[in-house]
Amino acid sequence: MKAKLLEHVLGIILVSVLLIGGFYIVSSYNRQNEKESFNEIAPYVNIDFINYSDPFHKALLGDVMNIYFPGKEDENQGRVQSILQHMEQNFTETLKDSHLKQGLTGSKVMQILGMYGTFIFVYLLVLTLTFYGVQTLGAWQFVRKKRKSESVYKKGKKSIVTWVSFPIKLLIKGVCYLILFSPAYVIAYSIRTEFNTDTLFFMILLAVLSNGLLITYTNKFYTFLVSESRKGYVETARAKNLFSSYANHKPEGISLGEIVHPIKRFHGHVFGHIFKNAQVQYLQTIKEQASFLITGLIIIEMALNIHGHLSYELLQQILYKNYEVVILIVLGIFYVVKLTEIGTDYLAHRVALAFENRRQ
Repeated sequence: MKAKLLEHVLGIILVSVLLIGGFYIVSSYNRQNEKESFNEIAPYVNIDFINYSDPFHKALLGDVMNIYFPGKEDENQGRVQSILQHMEQNFTETLKDSHLKQGLTGSKVMQILGMYGTFIFVYLLVLTLTFYGVQTLGAWQFVRKKRKSESVYKKGKKSIVTWVSFPIKLLIKGVCYLILFSPAYVIAYSIRTEFNTDTLFFMILLAVLSNGLLITYTNKFYTFLVSESRKGYVETARAKNLFSSYANHKPEGISLGEIVHPIKRFHGHVFGHIFKNAQVQYLQTIKEQASFLITGLIIIEMALNIHGHLSYELLQQILYKNYEVVILIVLGIFYVVKLTEIGTDYLAHRVALAFENRRQ
């Protein structure tokens, strides 16, 4: 665990140094280039008695240049054009960017920290909901397949109600899969004219259900359950008279309440051991799931154009070229990812120690 922690800390330091150092190197290089290009025309920019918007003054400046630098008419003309372009560009940028240029002032940092707190709250809530949803849906899918294999459902001639309900179930199932696998921005853009999408609740709901996040990791967890159910300890547990029926209405079976319960125990049932071991394997996928989730949250906030949120602020600051603010936000998001990885590795380490202590 110490080696992994050291690796994470070194990664955080390295990325922080590269981003911050790279920003200041590029900024210094750009400032140096601007300074060198400006030095050539600097003596002529702040001449008070010249009106650069007056054609006569422009022509007069060119003539004076030719007198002081004879035989260099082309260079003088180019110098005059550079002066005029600089004055025009400076005036335009002053008007355009006067309210857009933002540095890392105290008030700006506090504003970003508030957005960062909201982002972390949404991230942790969605991660918790998907963690619960993945295990609940995975367990339900596994138990349902086991019930079918045990022929729990009655076989016989299908009634008219069954034939009518079958296509309806297929339609509902298709719509659910369409939502679960659809990108968040597609859903956001398709319904934003019908519903108020500029809400925190809608963003959380979209983050949980869209981008294939929930269904992808449900299938992974289901695979872990199937893999564990085929191991030898399952037969050993049955030999020790643990319940092995998956029927819903039997005392020795598994009820729907046990599956949807936030804390899933399955006392006295072989599925309890299968579920716990699958849970241990699933812990390592949380790091991958967290990165996937953060990417989805960034896309959702940008797609919904939710003002006052971290990802929308990131997009704005990139457009305004306020790279100090951009780096602060990017580092904040990176730290969330790394802290999630550290927490996951620590949790997996504690679980592994608990299993070793039980064996001893």
